[in-house]
Parts: sequence; C-alpha cells; structure tokens
Amino acid sequence: MTVLVTGVAGFIGSTTARALLARGEQVVGIDNLNDYYDPALKRARLDRLRNDFGDRFRFDQLDFSNAGALEELGRSSDFDRIVHLGAQAGVRYSLTNPEAYAQSNLVGHLNMLELARHRGSSHFVYASSSSVYGGNKNLPFRVEDRVDHPLSLYGATKKADELMSEAYASLYKLPSTGLRFFTVYGPWGRPDMAMWIFTKALYAREPLPLFNGGEMRRDFTYIDDIVAGIVACLDSPPANDGEPKAGGSHAPHALYNIGNNRSEDLMRVVELLEQATGVKALIDPQPMQPGDVRDTFADISAIERDHGFSPATTIDEGVPRFVQWYREFHGV
Repeated sequence: MTVLVTGVAGFIGSTTARALLARGEQVVGIDNLNDYYDPALKRARLDRLRNDFGDRFRFDQLDFSNAGALEELGRSSDFDRIVHLGAQAGVRYSLTNPEAYAQSNLVGHLNMLELARHRGSSHFVYASSSSVYGGNKNLPFRVEDRVDHPLSLYGATKKADELMSEAYASLYKLPSTGLRFFTVYGPWGRPDMAMWIFTKALYAREPLPLFNGGEMRRDFTYIDDIVAGIVACLDSPPANDGEPKAGGSHAPHALYNIGNNRSEDLMRVVELLEQATGVKALIDPQPMQPGDVRDTFADISAIERDHGFSPATTIDEGVPRFVQWYREFHGV
C-alpha cells in the first residue's frame, strides 16, 4: 500500500513517513522546501528517509497550493490514503506574512481535498491545531467545544480547513480525520519552537525569551506519541453510517485532539532543559504576544476511546532526548 504524505520534509511529516515505511508501506512524499526555516534541516530529514528506505520512499518537490502540479502528481503516482501534514505553521509568523497562510492553508488544503475526492481516497487525514480553540477558557480543551473565536490568522485557517473537510465529507462521503496537534516536540523538531529556541539560547549563554514572563502552560507532546496517534487514526477511517463522530459530524469526518493530556508549566520545562544542558538559564521576560494564549490542555478522551491512543512520554523523558539529539546534530 502506498501513502501520500505532504510536508514530508517537515518535523511531523518526516517522522510519520518513517513510521509508515518502517512497517512496510511505500510512501510518496511532497514538500515545497520553502525557507520558513533553514531548508538544510528539511533536506537532512529527507536524506535519512532515502538512506534508510531506498526506493520505497519517493520524494517530489512540489507546492500543493499549485493545483496543476498536484494534478500531475495524481496522474503519475499510485497512492490511496493521504496524510496531509503540510501547512504554513506558526502563530507569530502569521502576523507579518498572512498571505502565506491563505495560499498554503486555504488554497492548498482545498487542492488536497480535490485530489482526495477525484482519486476516491479511502482516508484523508489532515493536520489541524490546538490554535483553533483561541481564547477558550474551559480547560481541558474538548473537541465538542465551540471554536468560533480564533486569536490568530493561523488558528482561523485551521478552523477553515476543518470546515472545508466537513463539507467534502458530507458532499462526497470522503472519509476524513482532522487532528488538533498540541505543542509537538522531540528530535528533528522545528527551530521556531520553544524547545529549540531555549536549548539554542542555553548553549549560547543567551537570555531565554519568556512570553508572559514565563507564566504559561502547554500540553507538550512527544513526537513518537504524536506519530503513533496519526498512524492509528489512518488505519481506521470514520464510517459513512450517519452516526455522530468525534467532533459532532454525522458525515464520515472525525476531529480529535492529539496531545499529552497534561498541561505543563513552562518554567518546569526550562528547569529540565537546564538539567539536560548543564547551563543555568538567563531569563528575558517578554509580554504576551498577540495571537498567543496562556494555557493549552488537551482532552484526549475521544481519540483514546476510538483509537486506543495513550501517550507514554513525559517531559522528564522527552526533554533530555531532545537535548541529546540537538547536541549530536549541532556537534555541541
């Protein structure tokens, strides 16, 4: 069986492709290798996949917001299931580059739905985000909660992706699963995320920028747990039976939170990074950033019930693993 994975040079995409290949699948991966962060890291992830899995992994440099290029991929490739993880990520970047989010997350998502529809894909799994919850004050966040008041354009585009997917599931009976990710971290992570930014600052003996003075909590979720959840969902598409799915749809469309089911104090993460690096942090308190939220906390009861998802990695285990990888990758 061949699976199409978008954003395959990214953090979650490359790790998901690795898991699928490791269990014997073939993977067609696409990515536009943009410069949102250093493309050299993306190429290094791709090199690992090529080296470890040979011709069972095929990579095409392609922008899925280009409908023509995506149609050509569909004509030249044989795949059924789709794991659509490519997107323009980041809350803060959306404040200065909104057009990138409209192109990738709106136009691109629609193009992917069209590809899945015309191929008659047996399952379309896609990345949403905890950012859809916006300023929700009810913790933990539940997939049944209203998400009509995003605080960022990024969150708004991800909510729009969910709505478009609901329409396609209803109109065309396209089995679809949306996954609201919560603060994913681990080896081969993204340089724009807190774990990387803090570790880099510690080794450089530079101050750590702590928004809201560090008074924030996040549902930090280790990459291996996230990928286990993605694959479990991929293997069990929602049925077209008219019964309510997670998130409330009666079409074959389910929505799940995929997190660690624990909300961790940011300063606790800083302490673990200090222990793993052996460096005492210098703190640079910053105000809360526009579009950001103080707390995230995932209720994962739905994905636990439907797919047996059970995250196993605590931050006490995951943070040192990330620091070890960071040291090896950078030769620190």
